[in-house]
Amino acid sequence: MLNLVLLLLAVWLVLAILGLVVKGLFWLFVIGAVLFVATAIWGWVQRRGT
Repeated sequence: MLNLVLLLLAVWLVLAILGLVVKGLFWLFVIGAVLFVATAIWGWVQRRGT
């Protein structure tokens, strides 16, 4: 489970950085950032529950 959370965090981080680098893809940064935060919170809640 931890591996899945770490993989998702890495994917969202790459998408966010790509959104900042490529002009006109600011929406990709926003989506990547929101998903990164949501995955981090979800992973933290899952870890605290067990």
